[in-house]
Amino acid sequence: MLAGADQGMSGTATGGGAAAPLSAQGQVFMQMQQMQEEISTLRGMLEEQQHELRTLRQENLERYQTLDSRLQEGVAAQASSPTKATAASAGSAGASAAQNDASAADPEKEKLFYEASFDLIKQRDFAKAQQAFSAFLRKYPNSQYAGNAQYWLGEVHLVEGDLQAAGKAFALVSHTYPEHNKVPDSLYKLADVERRLGNADKARGIMQEVVAKFPNSSAAQLAQQDLRKL
Repeated sequence: MLAGADQGMSGTATGGGAAAPLSAQGQVFMQMQQMQEEISTLRGMLEEQQHELRTLRQENLERYQTLDSRLQEGVAAQASSPTKATAASAGSAGASAAQNDASAADPEKEKLFYEASFDLIKQRDFAKAQQAFSAFLRKYPNSQYAGNAQYWLGEVHLVEGDLQAAGKAFALVSHTYPEHNKVPDSLYKLADVERRLGNADKARGIMQEVVAKFPNSSAAQLAQQDLRKL
């Protein structure tokens, strides 16, 4: 009698070969096991999401730190660089007088427009900065500030996480303004974009170009450091 009772409580087979139903205690035990498995799965998913979030935060922090550094360099460059357009116009007054018409650009307006766009970056209003620099380049494609505007447009796209747009903007600096002093930086940033997109060979080739063509630039120093890691 006791043996038969023990078999019924533990859910083992009866004399007829059929499995006896689990006792209430056995059912609770099974439910607890299932809950523990589900909790373990959820904990794993949560840890994975937390890791991804930490990674994204770190990437954003690096973007902001890089942008802050570039902002400081940009402010210093604007304060120290002479106005190239004024010197050029003084050297070719007769020719420019024949070419200019009523729609000619106003250097003072260009400067105000560019500085207002640049201020939007310093205010961290990246969406408006992107619109402002794009509008500036449409209105003043040949401005003395156009090369800088094209470069900063790339930085804005980069900090917003739009790698494709950032790469296009950086590439246009060297293509459209090949003599501009932002070319080394723009090429280095283009290489960084290609690296983030997973195009290691492209990134390596662009960085090697920066080192070869602009060996004394800060961009070349950064490229040399990155080449050791690729």
